[in-house]
Amino acid sequence: MIDIKDRVRNRDLHSKIVSAEEAAAFFKPGMNVAMSGFTASSYPKAVPIALAERMKKEPFTINLWTGASTGPELDHTLAEVKGIKNRIPYQTDAIVRKQINDGTINYQDIHLSMSAQNARYGFYGDIDVCVVEAVAITEEGNIIPSTSLGNAPSYVQQADKIIVEVNTSQPLTLEGMHDVYVPLDPPNRLPIPIVKPDDRIGTPYIPCTPEKIMYIVPCDITDKTRDLAPIDENSHKMADLTIQLLKDEVRKGHMPKNLLPLQSGVGNVANAVIAGFVDSDFEHLIVSTEVIQDGMLDLIDAGKLDFCAGTAFSPSPAGMERFYKNVEEYKKYLLLRPQEVSNHPEVVRRIGVIGMNTAIEVDIYGNVNSTHICGTKMMNGIGGSCDFSRNSYLTIFYTPSIAKNGAISSVVPFCSHVDHTEADVDIIISEQGVADLRNKSPKERAKEIIENVAHPDYRPMLRDYFERAVKETGNAHTPHILSEALSFHERFVKTGTMKK
Repeated sequence: MIDIKDRVRNRDLHSKIVSAEEAAAFFKPGMNVAMSGFTASSYPKAVPIALAERMKKEPFTINLWTGASTGPELDHTLAEVKGIKNRIPYQTDAIVRKQINDGTINYQDIHLSMSAQNARYGFYGDIDVCVVEAVAITEEGNIIPSTSLGNAPSYVQQADKIIVEVNTSQPLTLEGMHDVYVPLDPPNRLPIPIVKPDDRIGTPYIPCTPEKIMYIVPCDITDKTRDLAPIDENSHKMADLTIQLLKDEVRKGHMPKNLLPLQSGVGNVANAVIAGFVDSDFEHLIVSTEVIQDGMLDLIDAGKLDFCAGTAFSPSPAGMERFYKNVEEYKKYLLLRPQEVSNHPEVVRRIGVIGMNTAIEVDIYGNVNSTHICGTKMMNGIGGSCDFSRNSYLTIFYTPSIAKNGAISSVVPFCSHVDHTEADVDIIISEQGVADLRNKSPKERAKEIIENVAHPDYRPMLRDYFERAVKETGNAHTPHILSEALSFHERFVKTGTMKK
């Protein structure tokens, strides 16, 4: 069994090693509690479990801030005991989602690149305590993170007290895989000195003085990353269409033959698109993204990837096992940064990222809804998609053309909620084809999307709406029939299908 004292290299801190239960006793109702974690990676586990047990006996709530979604021991466990009052900035847990949509949890959906700086600005109040997972603590008291950085560096900097959960299930070989840089705040902010994704500009640890560390809690619970679904036919088609699109961009001279840095959102479709590069002709690829999934390991194994920077390493359980067996080799290609840096508009625009993200629905003019079902029910959150869509060299959104066995069209007359305006969207891809919206007016975009992205079952309805809207508005710039713009959604709510 690993002795936690071997990982706490500052001997004066050994006296602060306590049980999770003792650390959980510190929390008070209404506290602003920041925790590390971005996806199911590097989130505290022992302390939230102990805190939830305390809340069962003594009900109270806290305000929870993280980097993004987390694993079951954090979000799920605290939500089960209704221990979360306010939550920022992103989530994917089913119980948390339900409580957001029934009003139990007050949820602020925030661009991920902005959440750390807003915390530093004091917009959310003071951080009473920060709980951060680590693989070790240095002689100076600095924190060596594990499989993600997220917002942890800023939270540690701002918090009054720090609880470090040293996770002995995380290998010490992760040390050196991080590049921690926290920008100064206005009026003292300087340019972020990254000109290519493999630039190192910070420290391999989260700076922390020993005096701020209140407790150190041993933990041996592993990250609970999720299995990825098998790549289905639609995802294969979207991946193939992406490869062909990018080949055409190279042929036109829009980008070099090894492309520009790739960014890929989270999930099965995003992973399938990245996996599509494995069998492509592209080589010497560079990735600058948020979440590093299995597809990146596949590219490394295929000799196609030169470097990948992100803020979280969150593969499937099988991918994690593959990574741990060969950490020293894989980490030559991988670098983790704070999400404020990985997603920063300045950096994204400077290096010319190809942004690839998924949509819940798109409308005929190119607006994208990433977050809400029928405009009202929160799914997960905007995440970092807007950080990339607004600032990328080329912005691509993916969606299957239909959902719920055809009862829902992913192309609608007008999005029920708009996260990404048509001004931020260059390309939309479904399994039906590619809509290139660049250099097109709204009416030209509508024809492009209807004929290339929408499912054949819904094209006649969409054509009919568009043609009548053009006529009724006198050929207006962006034709809409206001009484019918959300008719697809209204019909679905009433009848269970968008079809007439």
